[in-house]
Amino acid sequence: MTKQEIKQYLYELDEELRSMDVKGEICLYGGAVMTLVYDARPDTKDVDAIFRPADKIRDAARKIARAHGLRPDWLNDAVKGFLVPHNQRILFDLANLKVYVPEPDYLLAMKAISARSNTMDAEDVRLLIDQLKMKSVDDVLDLVEKYYPREQIKPATQFFIEELFGQ
Repeated sequence: MTKQEIKQYLYELDEELRSMDVKGEICLYGGAVMTLVYDARPDTKDVDAIFRPADKIRDAARKIARAHGLRPDWLNDAVKGFLVPHNQRILFDLANLKVYVPEPDYLLAMKAISARSNTMDAEDVRLLIDQLKMKSVDDVLDLVEKYYPREQIKPATQFFIEELFGQ
């Protein structure tokens, strides 16, 4: 999904919620944020988010999926198992849907701790490091530790960050 498609589907989600007389909230993560907010990539395969009321938003998302031939899980909450408390800001304040995104420091910590190969994570982390003007591996690891306990940080995360800094 491109930036324009994500926006379109979120606006349609707002309309579906309006027709259901439901007010909803959604916070976007991952590739959707990198595409929509940072223009870091041309598209993403799905929209990772947490949302409420979950059942109503799932119903509305299924209608949008059918209307556009999208995968049924184009909007999914698989990310919820990886979240820790963090600040968010409003991206869109629509009539029936408030759309939030995490602050860039949290997004960086989340992407760094996942450190998945064969994904866009390295490019995303580089962009966020630049955005936050971080200068060293220790800066990034200190940020990750702000959100995730030391014992949750895999050695692969440290190696991943060191590699990004050419160490």
